[in-house]
Amino acid sequence: MAKRENDVKDLSLAEKGRFRIQWAENDMPVLRQIRERFKKEQPLKGLRIAACLHVTSETANLMWTLVEGGADVILSASNPLSTQDDVAASLVAHFEVPVYAIKGEDNATYYRHLRATLEFKPNITMDDGADLLSTLHKERTDLLPGVIGGTEETTTGVIRLRAMANAGALKYPVIAVNDALTKHFFDNRYGTGQSTIDGIVRATNLLFAGKVFVVGGYGWCSRGIAHRGRGLGARTIVTEVDPLKALEAVMDGFEVMTMEQAAKLGDIFVTATGDKNVIDARHFPHLKDGAVISNSGHFNVEIDIPALEKLAVEKRQVREFVEQFILKDGRRINLLAEGRLVNLAAAEGHPSSVMDMSFANQALSCEYIAQHGKELAKNVFPVPTVIDKEIARLKLEAMGITIDKLTPEQEAYLASWEEGT
Repeated sequence: MAKRENDVKDLSLAEKGRFRIQWAENDMPVLRQIRERFKKEQPLKGLRIAACLHVTSETANLMWTLVEGGADVILSASNPLSTQDDVAASLVAHFEVPVYAIKGEDNATYYRHLRATLEFKPNITMDDGADLLSTLHKERTDLLPGVIGGTEETTTGVIRLRAMANAGALKYPVIAVNDALTKHFFDNRYGTGQSTIDGIVRATNLLFAGKVFVVGGYGWCSRGIAHRGRGLGARTIVTEVDPLKALEAVMDGFEVMTMEQAAKLGDIFVTATGDKNVIDARHFPHLKDGAVISNSGHFNVEIDIPALEKLAVEKRQVREFVEQFILKDGRRINLLAEGRLVNLAAAEGHPSSVMDMSFANQALSCEYIAQHGKELAKNVFPVPTVIDKEIARLKLEAMGITIDKLTPEQEAYLASWEEGT
């Protein structure tokens, strides 16, 4: 495949996309510092990196950083509805990064784009959901000897990769970027929390204050969503399967119950668990007329859409991102963004300031793989603590915040056992 081949919606959108990329760059100081170092040191020189990520202005800044580090980069979308077409055009026109992504592409096109990305014969893969790695392992095993390692951005992808590793199916080492403290403490909690509410509001223009808001799950993403929903004045209910997380939600002041109980009460629902059928055929008969259901997990399986379609006697598009399912008894159930990530499909995804840390982890993890990938076993690894702490340090520095340092006396005390009461 020629390096400059691409498949984007419209290259004439490139100038608009460039302004969006520049706007995001203003709020990504950590990645900017890494990019400046990469440009001098060229740690990725000669490496081919195939990325399957949400094609957003923040992702464009990551691609720019990898290119400045000396890498040859290609990008495809990790979700059919999350692509910003103007950003995709700008990456092709202004950064010479081949992009295979069109907002609204069908499933066949999505996988055709993944396969085109793999034709690049990558040395490093970069995933958000593990679809690229999975396709590589299933369909292009001939390329595996050339792969040094990979990175994974999100919870769902890490779950898939650990399942592969446990089954002995993973053929190269992968760094779980999602599990870095500077990723999930901030991106998952604050980024997903804000952007999910943003997506629901943009799609519906509903007022949260006074509504009953039901959040499926209480992991890092879900707890961020629950807190933001409560902050807007909604009575917020959490559903969980994990007793520890459920107890934490109770102690954080949320109502906790089963989804079947919550189904009778909720006005707005959102799932973010990484599992399937969180809202399914058991729950649809209990939903109120006009209930809004949405998902912020990576794949569109958290709501059992086929079951909803079977129950419906009519389906109609009532707003750009709102499909209304009319049931036999006349109740209307409103599904947002085809059950895909509502924060990216109906809005713009996470704010740049949190993606700054997430993509700093991606860039530095790529550098780590370039240096150490051949020494690593075929398994899933955490982001090295030294990288996590360096990103936190750079972020604080960019924010103009200084913190205390241990004195020699304090360091000695923490390393000793002799002193007591």
